[in-house]
This record gives sequence, structure tokens and C-alpha cells, in this order.
Amino acid sequence: MKTVQEFFLFCSGVESSILEKCPSDRNKYAGIGATVFFTGVLAFISSGYALYTVFDSIWAALFFGLIWGLMIFNLDRYIVMSMKSYGRWWRDWLVALPRLALAVLLALVISKPLEMKIFDKEIQAELIQMEQEVFKQQEDRVKARFQAQIDEQRAQIVLLKNDIAAQTALRDTLVRMAAQEADGTGGSGHKNLGPIYRAKKADADRAQTELDALLATSLPAIQEKEKMIQTMEASVQGEIAALNRTRYDGLAARMEALSRVSAGSLAILYTRLFITLLFVAIETAPIMVKLISYRSPYDYLLHDHEHVFEMNNKEQVTLRANTVGNKLKFETETGAYRVSANIAAEKAMIDQQLKEKLEGLKNQPFDWKLSK
Repeated sequence: MKTVQEFFLFCSGVESSILEKCPSDRNKYAGIGATVFFTGVLAFISSGYALYTVFDSIWAALFFGLIWGLMIFNLDRYIVMSMKSYGRWWRDWLVALPRLALAVLLALVISKPLEMKIFDKEIQAELIQMEQEVFKQQEDRVKARFQAQIDEQRAQIVLLKNDIAAQTALRDTLVRMAAQEADGTGGSGHKNLGPIYRAKKADADRAQTELDALLATSLPAIQEKEKMIQTMEASVQGEIAALNRTRYDGLAARMEALSRVSAGSLAILYTRLFITLLFVAIETAPIMVKLISYRSPYDYLLHDHEHVFEMNNKEQVTLRANTVGNKLKFETETGAYRVSANIAAEKAMIDQQLKEKLEGLKNQPFDWKLSK
């Protein structure tokens, strides 16, 4: 039991040498460390499941999930360890705000894969529908490439058949009129095979000839266009059959499916919200415990330890600054004096040389011959 407590104390980032002086705080920081540890475990499970859907390999999911869980554990441990109680609630909250924001962000990231696992059955059902929608969109795109040509050929077939139907109707009308003229049921109303009948019979024969000529040209054209339509429809079916029907179950697809399921069900939406809030509460629990707790003996000892170090550091810095300042002052003043003394000595030496030169000139005899 003591070993477990020591491990949780390590997870909390507490300084063991200071904690030994205040054993009453051991349970508090052991609880904080346990929260940090289990947050890392949840991060490992969550990321492992998410990565399994990406790599489809349990070993890769375990490896990268372990790395992610350790990173979250280390980050949470640092967040808790870096928080210190200053004895002023507004300052404590101000310092904790960035850490709280980071904790909320981590909670949102961790909760999403677990939400997908919890609603896996609903997601699978939605993925089937989404998969069918994707396949239909692919088929529609293939059909759209040929549909304009198919519609054009069918329109031309309709025009040709309309011409044949119109010519056939005209032929039938003329034949009927000639027959009625022959039996007296129409036309002049007299049964005869005279000139009127022959004229109508000639019109009917001419319409039949025109119909035969139209059929001779239109029927092959219709058959050719129908074959073209069949060929294009076969091409459409062939391209549809060649489409890549991979399973639609990636991480992004699962998140989209979860979003669609939530949009269609208030119960699932509220459940997702509660799960997210639960993870936010778990992730922020260590920070909130440190914020709402009164300053304990450990906080005072830690503050005293850091204050001693801070004052000692200030003392050392001040002493070094004073030493350097005095040295600079000594070097500056002595250097200035040395320069001024050198200048004075150099001036005295020059004056002495000039004086000796003048004395030598005075003692030298005057040459009168040179002057003449």
C-alpha cells in the first residue's frame, strides 16, 4: 500500500524532501497523483482505440497509444506540479486559467474516441447508410458522364419514330379515303372506281412509297442508335462494377457518423455532452483541488524553501553586481589618474629637453668670420 502511495505521490509531482516534514499532506497529494495517473490511463485507452481505427493494427495502436498516454500523463503532472498557492484566491485563479484551458482542451481530445466506442453500434448502422450514399454518388457521377449522349440518341430515336408514325398515319388516312370513295361510304358518296377514286388511290400509293423510303432510311438509323445506347449503358455498368468499393469506416467517417447520429437523437446528443463534461471534470479535478484547498503546511514549506533560494540568489546577484561595479570604478579612476600622470610626466620631460637645448646654445662660442 505504501508503494502505491509513493507512486501516486510521484504522479502528483510533489517534492518528497519537503513532504516528509508535513505528513498530513500525503493523502491529499496521493489523491491528486491518482487523478493524474488515471487521466493518463484514459488517454492511453482513448488514443489506442482511435489509432486502431486508423492503422487497423493492435500493436501499432498499443505503441502509439502508450506514447500518447505518457505524454498526457507528463503534461498533467507538470500542470499540477507547476501550480502553487500564493494565499490570494484571485491570483491563484489568474495563474490557473491557462492551465484550466489546457485541461479542458485535453479532456475534449480524450473524450472523442471513447464516445465513438460507446456509440459503436449506432455508428456502424450510420456508416452503412453513409457508405451507400457514397456509392450512389460515385455511380451518379459515372452515369452523368454518359447520360447526355444517351439522352441525345434517345431524342433522335423519338424524332425518327414520330416521323414514321406521322407518315404512317398519312398513308392510312389516304388509303381509307380511297376505299371510302370506292365503296361509296365517303367522298362523293357514290360507289365507283372512277377518276376521283384513282386520284385518291394514287395519293395513297405515293404516301406508301414515301413511307417505304422513310422506313428504309429511319429503321437502320434507329437500330444503330439503339446499339449505341446499349454500348454506352454497358460502359456505364462496366465502370460502376470497376469502382473501388472499399469499406467506409475511417476515423473521419466515424466522427461524421457520430455527428449525424447525434443530430438525429437528443438522447445521444445529451449523452455525448455528459461524457464530455465528465472528462472535463476528471481532467480539471487536480487543478480544482489545488485551487479550492487552503494553504497546507506543504505549501508554506515550499514557499519558504523557494523564498530562501530566491533571497540567496538575489544576495549573490547583488554581491556580484557590487563587486563588478567596484572593480569598474577602481579601473576607471585609476586608469584616468594613470593617464593624467603620464601626461604630466611627458610634459615635464619635454620641458627639460627644451631647457637643456637652450642652455647649450647659450654656451656655444660665436664665430665672427661666419658673421662677416
